[in-house]
Order: sequence, then structure tokens, then C-alpha cells
Amino acid sequence: MSSVTVSFEEAKEILKNENEEFARIYRKHRELDERISHLEEQRFLTPEEEVEEKQLKVDKLHLKDKMAEMVKEYQSKQHPTQ
Repeated sequence: MSSVTVSFEEAKEILKNENEEFARIYRKHRELDERISHLEEQRFLTPEEEVEEKQLKVDKLHLKDKMAEMVKEYQSKQHPTQ
């Protein structure tokens, strides 16, 4: 039995290609990142944009946590505890 552990990044790449839900979450995370970057490039933000930026960051963090959870679950299925 092989004891090679799949790294976090390797598992993430595998899941992006093989798991539709993970791929959807990953794409949404990237979209939020792009929108946040766009807002951060602005010299001044309106109060509405400031609220939007904060909410986008919260949403992005939730997606990141979900992806991390899915990667860890994938890794544990690759090498169950003996």
C-alpha cells in the first residue's frame, strides 16, 4: 500500500477537474477575488462600495473554508487512518 500523501494543492487541482461542486465554488471564489481587487484599486469607495467590499470578503472567506474542507475530506479518503 502506498503512503504517498496528496498535497493540498494537488488535491485542489484534482477536485477542480473532477468535482463539479468544487469547480463551481472555485470559480465563484475567483470572481469574488476579481471584484474585490477592482474595488481595492479605486482611490475612493462610496459607503455602498465599502459595505459591498466587506461582504465580498466575508463571502470569499466562506468559499475558501468550504474548499479547504472539501480538500481535507478528499485527502482523508485517499489515505484513511489505519
